[in-house]
Amino acid sequence: MSQIGNAIEKRDNGPEAIVRQHKEDLTLVLPSHVKGETWMRLAYGVLRSNAQLLQVATRNPGSLMTALQDCARLGHEPGSKSFYFVPFGNEIQGLEGYRGVVERIYRAGAVKVVHAEVVYENDEFVWEPGKVDMQQPPRWEGPQQVPFHKADWFADRGEVKGAFSYGIFQDGTPSRVVIINRAYINKVRRESKGSDNPKSPWVKWFDQMVLKTVAHRLEPWVPTSTEWRKEQLRAGLEVAAEQAGPAVISAAPPQASGSQPGAADYDEGPIEGEFVDDEAGAA
Repeated sequence: MSQIGNAIEKRDNGPEAIVRQHKEDLTLVLPSHVKGETWMRLAYGVLRSNAQLLQVATRNPGSLMTALQDCARLGHEPGSKSFYFVPFGNEIQGLEGYRGVVERIYRAGAVKVVHAEVVYENDEFVWEPGKVDMQQPPRWEGPQQVPFHKADWFADRGEVKGAFSYGIFQDGTPSRVVIINRAYINKVRRESKGSDNPKSPWVKWFDQMVLKTVAHRLEPWVPTSTEWRKEQLRAGLEVAAEQAGPAVISAAPPQASGSQPGAADYDEGPIEGEFVDDEAGAA
């Protein structure tokens, strides 16, 4: 076979060709807010822009497909700072970043602010759950409902002691507060494959991995993904139609406000506790 023929055969059997062959399977699991053609072009671009990733994917295409399926299922764009493809040994690992976790929470529409912070040894941290002054009206900000955290941002804050996270719903009420200590952080790190490798994000971006860990612990207590929001809108339409009677049919979701999840005028708000990734980071 000629050199050109060999090149064509190698290209047609390469990782990009395998991704194309499974295009339907990948796009089938994408949430409704993601365009399949755009997502696939980004997936091809990831392979073309990273020689090491392409080499590992050539040796182990199965690990690439697993990582791509995880990326698609979570609704993230390949190669973004929400989801990373990391060559590790003879396989490719798909890693959701802290931003990716927070994005999925915001997509649901029920939470307007996600707060996540790392706590260091020299910080002041107080949380007194259940301590409420019955002589005063309920407050959503303060030690009764959310932790008090004070830090000298320009001083030596010491070693990482733990982290906390919570969400604020559209009506201003907080979600359950999640707190993790250093023992839990160390446990999660030990269970992460290759976490002591110098190239591991646990070594290169430890604080960011702590934020990601506490954000994951928040997930059971707040809605995530755009599909949850779509379902709430659908249910709202059905209730509105029933209340209005059979003669009234609304073609658009009602303009909700306050505590109603999935309001059409929903504003994401800031991502508190956000960090800036290194361009090559895999937090």
